[in-house]
Amino acid sequence: MYNRNKVFAAACIGLFLFGMTLITLGSILPSLTTKFESEGLNAGILVAILPIGIMLGSLVFGPIVDRYGYKMLLIISVLISAISLEGLAFTKTLSLLYICIFLIGLGGGIINGGTSALVADISSDHKGASLSLLGVFFGIGALGMPLLLGLLSEHFEFTTILAAVGMFMILPVIYFILLKFPDPKQAQGFPLKEGIKLVKQPALLLTGFFLFFQSGVESLVNNWTTSFLQAELSITNEKALYALSFQVVGLTIARLLLGTILKKFSSFVVLIISLLMVVAGNALLYLTDSYSISIAALIITGMGLAGGFPIILGYVGQLYANLSGTAFSIALVIALIGNTIINYSFGWIAKNYHIGYLPAGVIICILCMILVLFAIRRKIAGQVKF
Repeated sequence: MYNRNKVFAAACIGLFLFGMTLITLGSILPSLTTKFESEGLNAGILVAILPIGIMLGSLVFGPIVDRYGYKMLLIISVLISAISLEGLAFTKTLSLLYICIFLIGLGGGIINGGTSALVADISSDHKGASLSLLGVFFGIGALGMPLLLGLLSEHFEFTTILAAVGMFMILPVIYFILLKFPDPKQAQGFPLKEGIKLVKQPALLLTGFFLFFQSGVESLVNNWTTSFLQAELSITNEKALYALSFQVVGLTIARLLLGTILKKFSSFVVLIISLLMVVAGNALLYLTDSYSISIAALIITGMGLAGGFPIILGYVGQLYANLSGTAFSIALVIALIGNTIINYSFGWIAKNYHIGYLPAGVIICILCMILVLFAIRRKIAGQVKF
């Protein structure tokens, strides 16, 4: 029999590592550009490879954990991430650099989906609250890597720091090896027909469509806010990045609070209020020309974005408990497709019109999410605890 608290701790460690590795590329991109400038590094290709790896990892983890369980897949995915960081640290060729970035995405996609499905499986009640608490560790990891690089870069090369982080990741692997995980849900073989039928489930498609917009909004905020602030407030890139970090702080704090809030209040009401907070934050961002107010707007936006993934994935975990890994895979792949489409679409708008439309784009996506959320509620009423 597994120990729930120890398994939950393992999931938190995994998502912490995912947060660190996911943010690594953005943190070291300037250094990589300098290092491989003579080799003809294409930063656009580099950035595009990461989400491809994440999408593939998100696609494959579900059927594997349903059939074979979580233990070996989490061990392998963390090892992939660790080896990839070592590769980034020591590679001298572009081809190996691209491979390492892809593998970081692959390992990260498996860790992200696998830890979320694992927490949903071991949480009999309040799945959304447990997933919110899990999400806190992603925020800590995402904030930790830039901070670590910033603090140590004056004393060490970024390659040395990356290599040390990669070695550190061996410790969680040892913990995973020694730990007892839940047994596979489909140990006698994966029911292929039932898995294929999930793709046709309206409730799963609706939840995935909500995450389509959720992931897209998060992508817009993370990828375009610094450019928006520089253009609208005429501030430096450093100040814009500093302001954006407050969005992550807001998201992390809100997920920490959601763990308690969702045990006392309706998850549907909490999610509606959260989405309205994103609308308010972006309206404020659009109307203000003050740097300090922009920071406040980003904190509000981050707090509003905190509930989407944990609450909706909590619904998925309740609806499809017997094939939760596969159901999570489907939902997360739909989310990543939304991330790509919405981010690319706004890139076209910013290039051909103006980046000042960013808050309006976010608000339009949020309004779509509210409509989808009401459709989800109608579809799964009586099947899921709201």
